[in-house]
Amino acid sequence: MLPVTADDHLPGPVAVLANPTAGRGRHRALLPQLLERLAAGGRPVRLLPVSSPAEAEAVCRAAVADGAGALVAVGGDGTVHRALQAVAGTDVPFGPIPAGTGNDFALDVGFPADPLAAAAVIAEAVRDGRSRPVDLARMVGVDGAERWYGAVLAAGFDAIVNERANRMRWPRGPRRYELAILVELARMRPRRYTLRLDGVSQDMDAVLVAVGNCPTYGGGMRICPDADPTDGLLDVVVAGPVDRRTLVRVKPRIYEGTHVRHPMVYSFRARTVELSAEGITSYADGERSLELPVTISAVPGALRLLR
Repeated sequence: MLPVTADDHLPGPVAVLANPTAGRGRHRALLPQLLERLAAGGRPVRLLPVSSPAEAEAVCRAAVADGAGALVAVGGDGTVHRALQAVAGTDVPFGPIPAGTGNDFALDVGFPADPLAAAAVIAEAVRDGRSRPVDLARMVGVDGAERWYGAVLAAGFDAIVNERANRMRWPRGPRRYELAILVELARMRPRRYTLRLDGVSQDMDAVLVAVGNCPTYGGGMRICPDADPTDGLLDVVVAGPVDRRTLVRVKPRIYEGTHVRHPMVYSFRARTVELSAEGITSYADGERSLELPVTISAVPGALRLLR
């Protein structure tokens, strides 16, 4: 899509949400340089005061309500996810600086992988008053709760593993997730899902379900390889009732996106996806989200990117 331009510079300061623990803190020392690089856009830069991840979303909403001219998130997909809740559906432009373990949304929408290079791209867009519209996905739960996401919603085996890992107190670090995978593989069974795609309903037994606005999740796994965040559609990928051995064999192919060639993997495309199953909590952009059932809609141009 063509960029949107403005005659004047952004009216308010550039608010920056930074997660110092993102990517296990490997980019923490870069923050002063990133702020300096962003200041080259010619607008005041304000680092948002956040002492915990739980505060991040509220602080971003407050910054937007107070007249921020733009919002920038320094971190991974989790940091981006919290920031998106504040700018989705508004005219406040957004810039992600990839500095986390998983940076799927930032990379999928065309930002450089290097944080300083991404900051330079954002600063140039701020200076020129330029932004580009991209789609977001909007989720609504049965209780009316609403969440937005930029990359992928997981609602199958991956979501179940995340839920298990989040309940575990031992071990710490990556080993906890690895142990959760082993536990859930041993317990894995197909679940009964109902998908309603643009009003057309079908029941399916599946072990993996993903709904993508963008192609990748989990740090570069191309789960929805053909998803395009500018086409106004959601891509749905479903792995049917495969056994453990098949899932383990197919899962590495997700990095290349070739898993969709497997005869038990099904792909769909729709503007609205209604998804239901018992006992599943979804994960959007890698973050714990709404329990199923949920309704997911592609919202064209819901986000203005500083590119």
